[in-house]
Amino acid sequence: MSTVIGLLVLMPLAAAAIGLGLGRHDRIRDLVTVGALTASAAMGALLALDVSRNGTTVVRVGDWRPDLGIVLVADKFAVLVLLVALTTIWVVELFSIGQRRTPAGADPSVVGPILLVLTTGVTMSILTGDLFTLFVSFELILVSSYVLLTHEGERGQIRAGMTYVVINLLASTLFLLGLAFVYASTGTVNIALLAERIPELPEATRWGIGLWFLVVFGTKSAMVPLFSWLPDSYPTAPTTITAVFAGLLTKVGVYVMIRFQVLMGMDDLGWVILVLAGATMVVGVLGALAQDDVKRILSFHVISQIGYMLMGLGLFSVAGVAGAILFLIHHMPVKTVLFLVGGLIEDDQGTSSLKKVAGLAKRRPVLAVLFAIPAMNLAGLPPFSGFVAKLSLADAGLAADQVAIVAVSLLVSVFTLLSMTKIWLGAFWGTPTEPSVGGADVASQRIMSFATALGIAGTIAIAVSAGALFDLSIDAATELLDRRPYIDSVLG
Repeated sequence: MSTVIGLLVLMPLAAAAIGLGLGRHDRIRDLVTVGALTASAAMGALLALDVSRNGTTVVRVGDWRPDLGIVLVADKFAVLVLLVALTTIWVVELFSIGQRRTPAGADPSVVGPILLVLTTGVTMSILTGDLFTLFVSFELILVSSYVLLTHEGERGQIRAGMTYVVINLLASTLFLLGLAFVYASTGTVNIALLAERIPELPEATRWGIGLWFLVVFGTKSAMVPLFSWLPDSYPTAPTTITAVFAGLLTKVGVYVMIRFQVLMGMDDLGWVILVLAGATMVVGVLGALAQDDVKRILSFHVISQIGYMLMGLGLFSVAGVAGAILFLIHHMPVKTVLFLVGGLIEDDQGTSSLKKVAGLAKRRPVLAVLFAIPAMNLAGLPPFSGFVAKLSLADAGLAADQVAIVAVSLLVSVFTLLSMTKIWLGAFWGTPTEPSVGGADVASQRIMSFATALGIAGTIAIAVSAGALFDLSIDAATELLDRRPYIDSVLG
């Protein structure tokens, strides 16, 4: 499996270089991009199967000792998230092939290759076993994200992109300063060694490290009050870009936060994280209810749903962390396909404003179905995976006697359903509005709808296999909270 892990990191970069060198040969570039992403997803599935059977796989790059070199670690938590992430990117790329034929489509000579660079950054962030490589991975994600946000050169995109990059650069600076402090305190940035040494530090030092990195990773994940960059930057980008950002980037921040806080034994910060989780849920869902644009509503829901993942982390129990992992896996494809549906609405109507769109259920019933399934999933209605994930978090909260956060989570679920109903009544009900002039041709519409349907099929597959996924999440959470399995795998 060492070769597979190496290819997962290097192959997208190589394919990106080839794609950038192809000039305007769009079809060949599409084949290279889709081929690389297909191979990555297949290798991700192979790696997940191997880890589930044989346990954690560790790759020491250059065969250096863990305290000196780069270590890549594929444990159950990592492979679950990685497989869903790679599959989600693959679906978005398929959608982009259809969308780039439309007036709203992004530049094909840029999007495919840069999306592959982003894939490398995401993969490294998930698999890395040391904080410095994580910092480098975040910078790779940041640079490619900024290019994807602003490559069309529109004023709104440049303004939102500047907000995005400035705030994330601030988070990166804090990350680098935190790395320096951690190294000065422990003599290492290897995560396994830190899991041994940080719990032995004085309480004040441990709290300082925990809170510092909570701010760093909280900014990356759009946690309240560090979310201001998200609602403006996401809606301005082309649908392809917005979908992959909403589905993946904030979740990478949550993934790293869960791994760091749990492995470092930051249980004392549980009440702080629970307060932030409740605030994130409430602020996000109230912001969504106040919007009248599909993309802006969905953008605020990215923030709101982060609160559920923080809730599971803040409980610092096997059931709570497992619930957070399951929610993370469920949310990535659901949020992605909702933004893809938003792109289909925008292509048909020329806008995603609820004041200007109506009656799509009558004129485009397939589009209505494509929206309804992930919308009910996001709201947490049975039998979808959102219901299973929220139920597992509520059960874990009640078991830990955290009634307040459970009550907040249930109330926010009701408000989420109301905001999805708002989109349904605004965009799909009423007298049909006329389609815009200059939208996608029939072939492009079919490609985009097919990609969206594939994404929805993935969300249904997660719902069908929710029981097995929760069992895997329990195993992953048990390994994280025990800490010894991770430490022994890396250092043994």
